[in-house]
Amino acid sequence: MIKITFPDLSIREFEKGISGLEIAKSISISLAKSALAIKLNDELRDLSHKIENDAKIEIITPKSGADALEIIRHDAAHIMAEAVKELYPETQVTIGPAIENGFYYDFARKTPFSLEDLEKIENKMREIVKRNEEITREEWTRDEAVKFFESIGEKYKAEIIASIPTNESISLYRQGKFIDLCRGPHAPNTSHIKHFKLMKLAGAYWRGDSNNEMLQRVYGTAWESEESLKNYLHILEEAAKRDHRKLGREMGLFHVQEEAVGSVFWHPKGWTIFREIENYIRQKLEKSGYVEVKTPQMVDKILWEKSGHWEKFRENMFVAESEERTLAIKPMNCPCHVQIFNQELKSYRQLPLRMAEFGSCHRNESSGSLHGIMRVRGFTQDDAHIFCEENQINEETISFCNLLKEVYNDFGFEKVDVKFSTRPEVRAGSDETWDKAEGALAEAVKKAGLNYEIQEGEGAFYGPKLEFQLTDSIGRKWQCGTLQVDFILPERLDANYVASDGSKKRPVMLHRAILGSFERFIGILIENYAGKFPLWLAPIQIVVATITNDSDEYAKKVISELKASGFRVEGDLDSQKISYKIREHSLKKVPYILALGKKEAENNSVSVRKLGEETQNIMSLEDFILKAQNEVKNKNA
Repeated sequence: MIKITFPDLSIREFEKGISGLEIAKSISISLAKSALAIKLNDELRDLSHKIENDAKIEIITPKSGADALEIIRHDAAHIMAEAVKELYPETQVTIGPAIENGFYYDFARKTPFSLEDLEKIENKMREIVKRNEEITREEWTRDEAVKFFESIGEKYKAEIIASIPTNESISLYRQGKFIDLCRGPHAPNTSHIKHFKLMKLAGAYWRGDSNNEMLQRVYGTAWESEESLKNYLHILEEAAKRDHRKLGREMGLFHVQEEAVGSVFWHPKGWTIFREIENYIRQKLEKSGYVEVKTPQMVDKILWEKSGHWEKFRENMFVAESEERTLAIKPMNCPCHVQIFNQELKSYRQLPLRMAEFGSCHRNESSGSLHGIMRVRGFTQDDAHIFCEENQINEETISFCNLLKEVYNDFGFEKVDVKFSTRPEVRAGSDETWDKAEGALAEAVKKAGLNYEIQEGEGAFYGPKLEFQLTDSIGRKWQCGTLQVDFILPERLDANYVASDGSKKRPVMLHRAILGSFERFIGILIENYAGKFPLWLAPIQIVVATITNDSDEYAKKVISELKASGFRVEGDLDSQKISYKIREHSLKKVPYILALGKKEAENNSVSVRKLGEETQNIMSLEDFILKAQNEVKNKNA
């Protein structure tokens, strides 16, 4: 007999060799019918898997969150591949994984797929689901599998299998007449995959190498329920309306063009938002004891070699040659900040030293990965490095986390998730150094009172890090802020301070950012607010529009007083009807439109229309100015 421990910690005994499905049936028939797989000692397995030893088990059903979605989406990819093979037998299949929010499969086919083909494939998938085809796992030798796939003309699949070591067994999954290489697990049959939709077509190079053949990638999404699918499609519809590229063009904020790939042309209104954010962050940093610096754009590769960035990031650097020297345009600011720290020997009394820079950086991102102003080659970081003693890590972490939350709240983001990224496989420094860095950061996060999720192996190459994700108005998560503990760069770049006992010691270096990059953060803000910025951020805060030309002089006076009160104001004194003016400026997302006619001029009042509201309020100019100033001061979103 073996002992099986369930999630509620209850324990039951079963015969050795029992399957996951049999355990599910022993609990209830309804559970067995809904079961997708099992989680055996924290590892997903097929329901058919035989259990030989004592174990912890969880029955995975559609309600099991991320584990269920991974299986559902992987099954959907296989069902899509089967549908394509039935409709277009000449097509070769390559790989088809589950991904965030869905799945894809890459196909080799001479004739390009069309959007009409997607509809046909989706209909065929639904037919396969209704067939309730059993999904079974088979183990083959590598050579058997290569020979089989070559025999049916699947050269790509055969190539993948041929690259697997000969001493490994190969698992294949069969459903109907379709068979595919896969580690699994999968649901017991196709009937569980009901809520899906094919989304789009794209190109993809075989094995991600641009020297290889171009394949056709079909993306889809799959969910555990119809409600979840509809919610996701609604979010996509909302996201399309909020696309920062579309709104940026309509609102005259910025543009990008081929002659400067990956760089942003900021228009006056967009640059106003940029400067407003920069000034806001600068004020926050000054209150928090930061000093601001500016470092060179181009630095000799010698410094990047010393820091370790040359080896790690060389392919992402823009490089220039001058007088037999190799210079790199900086992709980050940290090595340069250490140079400022090193200019004079610091005392422990001068620590922590919080050094900030609105650093202009460049990275040679592939053109295919660029996306509006969200992913660019030239960007500005709200970057800072805190040089401190080890016993100051906790206090500095707590202070940074409080500052970050204040900033996000002012921008209207109240929900923040924290990820703790541990040592990556390729890293600088010894395990002992990493143990110390991870331990210090873990203790600091605990003292800061933050809940976090571990991301194994996702740390920076020189230290563990915290990643802060904010949630926007339609539920999407964006990773922006970071905090990294670094014992390595100060060692590599020979940074020292004089400790209280008179000895020389290495400072700890905390790398931190709140926004990440201005460009990306502004893109997030545009989409979060759908272009309807809160008053303090809006490029044009108020438009003064006349109802008749009789009120032109009064309008000029109002504009003058508003500007003197610190507002960004435009006047619309054209002879168009007021209804037209209101519609035009509302489309431009102006927060307040003040309509002025003869009555308002006589009473020194303004007729106020707030963006998104149908009604107008009459108030004195003085009262409106006080109201608007208060709204700006409180950062009301």
